[in-house]
Formats: sequence, structure tokens, C-alpha cells
Amino acid sequence: MTSLHLIVGAGPIGTALAVRLADDGHRVRVVTRSGGGPAHPAIERMALDASDATGLAAAAAGAATLYNCANPGAYPQWERVWPPLAASILTAAERSGAVLVTMSNLYGYGPVDGTMTRSTPLRPSDHKGVLRVRMWQDALAAHEAARVRATEVRASDYIGPALTPAGSLLARYASATLGGKAATVFADPDQPHTWTAVDDIAATLAVLGRDERAWGSAWIVPSNPPATVRDVLQGLAARVDAGEPRLRQLPRWALSAGGVVIPVLREVAGVLYQFERPFIADGTDTTETFGITPSPWKPLLEETAHAWHARAAGT
Repeated sequence: MTSLHLIVGAGPIGTALAVRLADDGHRVRVVTRSGGGPAHPAIERMALDASDATGLAAAAAGAATLYNCANPGAYPQWERVWPPLAASILTAAERSGAVLVTMSNLYGYGPVDGTMTRSTPLRPSDHKGVLRVRMWQDALAAHEAARVRATEVRASDYIGPALTPAGSLLARYASATLGGKAATVFADPDQPHTWTAVDDIAATLAVLGRDERAWGSAWIVPSNPPATVRDVLQGLAARVDAGEPRLRQLPRWALSAGGVVIPVLREVAGVLYQFERPFIADGTDTTETFGITPSPWKPLLEETAHAWHARAAGT
């Protein structure tokens, strides 16, 4: 049955979700400040400041689902931009009756000894994680008060051909190594790390927005077995004959010193624990409940390698 879905944000996740829903025969309305978004006959692009709750509620009228795929920009902007934006999206979902599905990350778990699952306690160690936890708790409280139906999708660092160096550390490193240059990495490149495919995130969002078993809980996107930064960069390079990646690890003290004058480096330091120890997420509950499985790793790496290599080469 055709239904209307409203998506806030047109970054890699919002775009992939919009195209997936449209290809499945649904009507999609994408809201961004600029009115941008993917071109598709079933996708309407709307210019709107999503922090305007009244305007967003009007845009969500008649929508079955409201997807929060917003990206407020660089870390230093989060404390200023996220609270009013998240509050507006929650209000719009309440007023419109749309199911609220929030795209989130793993920051709320903080440093964890072992594997993260959806039952792992939320113990953020950085203000960005505290903020994400507060957003979820606000939505969950509204859900438990029967004011809204809400769920949250949590993913690890992204991988996929659509990503750019501006939005992904891995893509930033690969932009150098696939171009034959050395990459400066912020932490230990030999720690196991979970990487989540953009298309798998979109698939999870689409399913959870329409399945009431998801509502009232948060879910981790199913991902492939963990791989180190070095392993991934080697795998990408091998597929385009780019040679062995050369990596230089930036010392922690240098990052901390740079953070004194460069705010974004200070913010990166706050989540660097994710690359200084094993960072492993387990989406088994999501797979067992909804049947969602991760994209096969080798084809994902192949497609990503060619897209990123072409970008690094400027073609």
C-alpha cells in the first residue's frame, strides 16, 4: 500500500532511504533548508527549516512516518543546533501522528569492554553522546506517554560508495591512500572496528518505520564482522591496484594540542576511544526480529573502492 514518508535531511542516509522508499512505490517528501535531495518521480523536495515545529508538522500531515536523518554539521555546532531541531521533529511527529524514526549512532554507549548490543547500558563519556542519549530519552518518554510512536536506529561508522571525505573518517583516509599518498590517522589503525553499510542503514530505517515491533525501543543496524582501519584500506586498495596503504598515526598529544585552538579537533578527541580499543556492535537482535542482514562484504568493498578511487583521482 502506497503511503507518504517524510524525511528530514538529505545526506547519504536520508538520500539512500528516500530512494529506497520511492523505489518501493511510496511517496516521499524530503525536507532540507536548501530544498535539495535526490531526483526521483516519487520524491518531493521541500525547502524548510526543520527546527520550525509548526512548519514541519504541516509538512508531515498525512505522513505515515517521520524519519529524522538530519545532520547538524560539524561537532562544534551540535550543542546549539541539535536540541531545538530534535524537539521540533518530536513535536511534529506528535502533532501529525507519524511514527518517529531517529537515525542515531553508538556514542551513547561510551567506552565499552566487549560488544555493544541494544541492551548495553547507555553510559556516554562525551557531551555528544550525552546529547544523543537525551534525544532518545525524550522520544522514549513521549512514546511511553502514548503521545507518539518512536524508535531509534543506531549504526557504527559508515561505509559505502556515496560517502565523501567530508563526512567520513574512513573515506578521508581512503582519499589519501587510494591516491597514492600517506594517510594521517587519528588513532590505532589496527583495532577491530564495526563498519555499517549506508544501504543497510536505509534498509533498517525503512523496515522499523513500518513494523510496530520496533516501536518503543532502539535497534542496532546489522553489520559485517569488524575489521581494522588498516584491513579496510588494504582491501579497498587491492581492488583498484592502488598499492599498500601508508598510514601515519597522529599522536594523542598532538591532537589534544591542536584541539586548544581548533574546536573540531577537540571534539574528535572526545570520541577517539572508538578507535583506541575494539569497537564492535552486534545487530543480531535486529536480524532475528526483522530479518535484516548486512550487505555481503566483498561486493560492498568492491563498489566502494571503485567509487572512492575515482573520486580520489578526480574522475
